[in-house]
Parts: sequence; structure tokens; C-alpha cells
Amino acid sequence: MKTYILTAFEANGEKLLEESLQAENDEAAKKQGEQLLQEKQLLEKTHRLTSPSGKLLLFHS
Repeated sequence: MKTYILTAFEANGEKLLEESLQAENDEAAKKQGEQLLQEKQLLEKTHRLTSPSGKLLLFHS
């Protein structure tokens, strides 16, 4: 399992969420990240999901 980091922000830069996700691969992490954002009603906020190698998997501004 790999560790991915999901972060969501307000427009003013205030951090709303920063969570580590455990997933087998990038696709599983993206699905997990989108689900978590939807559950917390943060899908429309600025967010990003990064892989252990620093690759940007999800981004919304």
C-alpha cells in the first residue's frame, strides 16, 4: 500500500482538510479521494491529491 495526501483549501488559503490515504495504486487513490471530498462536501473547494512520488492526481481550483 502507498500513502497519498489529500488537501482541501478555502479561497483565502485556509486549510480545510489534510488526510493521508492508503491505496494500492493511483486510480484507487483518486477514487478514494473523490469519495472523501464528496462526503465532506469539499468537492467544489480548491483541492489536490498527491502520490508518494509527488505526482498530482487530483486538482481543482
